[in-house]
Amino acid sequence: MYKKLLVLFLFVVTSSVTAQVKSPAPSPFSKTELKVGLTDVTIEYSRPSMRGRTIFGDLVPYGKTWRTGANANTKISFSDDVTIEGDSLKKGTYAIYTIPNAESWDIIFYNDATNWGTPKVWDEAKVALKTSVKVINFPEMDMETFTILIDDLADGKSGKLNFLWDDTIVTVKIGVPSDAIAQASIDKVMGGPTANDYFSAASYYRNAGKDLKQALVWITKATNLRKEAYWMMKEKSLIHAALGDKKSALVAAKASLEVAEKAGNADYVKMNKDNIAKWSK
Repeated sequence: MYKKLLVLFLFVVTSSVTAQVKSPAPSPFSKTELKVGLTDVTIEYSRPSMRGRTIFGDLVPYGKTWRTGANANTKISFSDDVTIEGDSLKKGTYAIYTIPNAESWDIIFYNDATNWGTPKVWDEAKVALKTSVKVINFPEMDMETFTILIDDLADGKSGKLNFLWDDTIVTVKIGVPSDAIAQASIDKVMGGPTANDYFSAASYYRNAGKDLKQALVWITKATNLRKEAYWMMKEKSLIHAALGDKKSALVAAKASLEVAEKAGNADYVKMNKDNIAKWSK
């Protein structure tokens, strides 16, 4: 009995030590995912609150680099290349640092988003883009909790990245390549199937034992579009062989072999040579 009680006591003590108390975070984490035009944008940050404190010029000093939130880096990710106030920024994930001042803020997109707060050693080479924007003071707002949001999405080509806290609003314009993405999509769809589409359809038909004559039509279109694609020409040789046309199969296999040799693809060289030997008997 004593031993059982001792084991139970140790279990309770261990459980008490390893258990974690849950309580609200002083600066809760927030994640926002949205589309600006056709570009995916994600914002991750922690949100401090005023709690009766004076914010800008005091808690957040003027003229010094601020993490733009609390805790780990405030991060923003773009799925496409964008523009920030007209300047180009490559797609990817960035830490957002700011240098607040009474009349304007410097907004910095930093390539290293793995820091807790500001970097211990600032590396100017990691600054992907820096821009300066004016401050708007709006006393009626009285934003208790620091907020980052994107609005003004009406034209599908841009949005406004807003930083709001206390009576301060700072806005940065983001331009996105919606026109270029849409045009590329239109050109692809209106241009009809690609060589890869024809190749995939023909390969599926041959492997599934479906209409080989239709497969030949598709693979011929593929090889006409991609004359250097030795793998497509090999597929054409296999379709000819499946149709019982060894003469055409040999022609296609020899064409595939020639290009595969130039490309230095030993696997396709061997497969074509094996097929040529088999069909030449």
